[in-house]
Amino acid sequence: MGDVSDAVVGFLDHLEVEAGASPHTIGGYRRDLARYAGFLADQGIGQVEEVRPEHVSGFVRFLGEPAGDRAALAASSIARATVAVRSFHTFVAIDRQTGTNPAAAVAPPKQAARLPKALPLDQVQALLDAPDRDTPAGLRDAALLELLYGTGARISELTALDVDDISAQLDDPELGLRLFGKGRKERIVPLGSFARKAVGDYLVRARPVLIGKASRPGPALLLNARGGRLSRQSAFNAVHGAAEKANLDLDIGPHTLRHSFATHLLDGGADVRVVQELLGHASVTTTQIYTKITAEHLREVFLTAHPRAR
Repeated sequence: MGDVSDAVVGFLDHLEVEAGASPHTIGGYRRDLARYAGFLADQGIGQVEEVRPEHVSGFVRFLGEPAGDRAALAASSIARATVAVRSFHTFVAIDRQTGTNPAAAVAPPKQAARLPKALPLDQVQALLDAPDRDTPAGLRDAALLELLYGTGARISELTALDVDDISAQLDDPELGLRLFGKGRKERIVPLGSFARKAVGDYLVRARPVLIGKASRPGPALLLNARGGRLSRQSAFNAVHGAAEKANLDLDIGPHTLRHSFATHLLDGGADVRVVQELLGHASVTTTQIYTKITAEHLREVFLTAHPRAR
């Protein structure tokens, strides 16, 4: 018999060591599985071999219902937790060769299709112009924003970059920027002139100031005010601050620029397969959601501009 908590620890170790999952992914799985283990304990289940399909489906229902001070989770959060539980039980079935997976038939709740938010070009320009390029923090934020929109990178991919990862690309436009996405999957993306200039200005005029504040200087490209590696949360705050300064919606975050990157490429005639490669999507199906955005945009333009559209 195997203790549920011990099995969860083993699964998380597997994700980190063997699957190469990101710290962000592992953190999400850890939170979801801690809630799952607590639910099972309340049901009197302490061993993984005791878990039945009805326990897993009961957990999914539990997440969708308010209880005490806890509000019901959103469908997206329930879906994420369900995936975590299914992955956990799949791992246990293979690792322990039990041959049974109580979560195999439990599907996450269906979510309403949500199109990712993309900014129009004028708002992207306002956002890129917002940082004060006369200050070290402003030069860093400008470099961050230009990289986000110019490469379509995830914020975790950019905060993981070291100076050596980009120095050669600043001098040679033919060289692409190497990024490591989900599961450490590598891809090469072009680095445009605006991003190269913003990063170059930051490296010359701002990074030396910021690194001088570090107690232990490191190789990170993007630095915080103390000279350490910029965190995902600090990067989000930088984008949020630029949006506020540009008088844009305050729900704009790093992923908004990734969505805008993809949408504007497709609007400009890029092939969806090319956009897939640039974004690092494993399946073109994920990328095709952006084609729906451009179709909606075309319809709006038609209805607005054509005299016989309505």
